[in-house]
Amino acid sequence: MTSFMGAAEVAVDVRPATPADRPTVERLWLMFRHDLSEFAPAGQLQLPNPDGTFRSERVDAAFDEGDGDWAPYLFWSGERPVGFAFVRAVGAPTRVLNSFFVVRGARRAGVGMRAVRDVVARYPGDWDVAFQDANPGAVAFWRRVGEELAPGEWGEERRSVPGRPDLAPDVWISFRYGKAVGAA
Repeated sequence: MTSFMGAAEVAVDVRPATPADRPTVERLWLMFRHDLSEFAPAGQLQLPNPDGTFRSERVDAAFDEGDGDWAPYLFWSGERPVGFAFVRAVGAPTRVLNSFFVVRGARRAGVGMRAVRDVVARYPGDWDVAFQDANPGAVAFWRRVGEELAPGEWGEERRSVPGRPDLAPDVWISFRYGKAVGAA
């Protein structure tokens, strides 16, 4: 467990999520998907399922104990959960920060930046992160992450969403943090 304190004095502990943490992650996932529903492409509503949940295949993948390619993390402030991250392609040369969320009450207090730094430091090397242009908060945050973690050495590109020609391309940032994979 890693603990950070920021200027706003919000403590953040980042730790791997266990199967026992899954119900907490699932509740945070609902908030995450709710937040993202605001940025649906024009004419495409992103509404909950009839039972009030949202699609959750990423949660399933992150907690699939037979798939060592994913790693879920929970962020805590004291005894309260304040966010999560899912890392995909754990064993690949380039890892993907697949999902990342900080609850609204903990945003703009440095929690997100400290959590990102902690998670990527666990897997030094190359990273990719996708976000949507329609989400101005994500655009500003991820560009700041790129510059703070890899000053002047990060890139940004647009990539089509596989199998979804109806969606706008995702924006991807790429950066290297810590020692490169295979570096001495």
